[in-house]
Amino acid sequence: MSEATVSRVLNGKPGVSDVTRQAILTALDVLGYERPTKLRGERARLVGLVLPELQNPIFPAFAEVVGGALAQQGFTPVLCTQTAGGGVTEADYVELLLQQQVSGVVFAGGLYTQADAPHGHYQRLIARKLPTVLVNAPIPGLGFATVSCDDGSAAEQAMNHLISLGHTRIGLLLGPSDHIPSRRKLTAARRIAERAGIPISAARIVHSLYSLEAAQASAARLLQAGVTAILCASDPMALGAIRAVRRAGLNVPADVSVVGFDDSALMNAVDPPLTTVRQPIDLMGRLVIELLVAQIAGAAVPHDEMLFEPELVVRASTGPAPAS
Repeated sequence: MSEATVSRVLNGKPGVSDVTRQAILTALDVLGYERPTKLRGERARLVGLVLPELQNPIFPAFAEVVGGALAQQGFTPVLCTQTAGGGVTEADYVELLLQQQVSGVVFAGGLYTQADAPHGHYQRLIARKLPTVLVNAPIPGLGFATVSCDDGSAAEQAMNHLISLGHTRIGLLLGPSDHIPSRRKLTAARRIAERAGIPISAARIVHSLYSLEAAQASAARLLQAGVTAILCASDPMALGAIRAVRRAGLNVPADVSVVGFDDSALMNAVDPPLTTVRQPIDLMGRLVIELLVAQIAGAAVPHDEMLFEPELVVRASTGPAPAS
């Protein structure tokens, strides 16, 4: 096989049969050479889908939306899920995906949402010019196309709902303090509370891990602070808060109202059905794929964050504030 033939394949030139082209690409892979950027993923058309967890139903739901849309476009999603104590880091997954010559990567939540987390592995994606889309509010300056639900609007809608029910002692159960979506929710909730003349004291703001168990322990602290309503940063956190209310011998919503965030699967079937703020994951997922496929095709896409408006879904976990 001549050097000229190899050169034509590496530079994407015509005049080479498909059989010869595939043989050269396979030889590159076997010998450990890195494919040129434009030939990445040509063989398998793989796309990495990196999720922080699967316990929160919103992430499997998002994977279903994005995975289905990728399949329609002829791509195969490679699911990479963080596991607690599993030892495989997000940076490890990035290296694995780069080794697999993926065509692109979608992150649905990850270390880019946390200000104090390591972010060096994202520079590897930028250096490779690998098509990448982030879902959820990132730290400033990363330079990737981003699709987010408007966390500020979500907190505003939830706060206005609780205030309209007469609640003046509202607690916030948020993610870690360096978590950008949680920071946005906190800023918006404080603004609405101050406008209503019911500022939120530090004792009524609790940061927690996102598990149901951690949220239950954190919600117990809010109950000790005397709140009559709890605004939560996810639906599993809201379920933890409801459990904490019941452990304290109180009732939802007669004594304490609870609002979630996501409107993930089965939240209309829990007891009581959960009032929550719905993320439009179908619409968000479609835009994610549009942005990713455009990049893979070589088009420039905006690196601005594209915000989707959430929707308050009122069910039975919220009610009038109890008489003081």
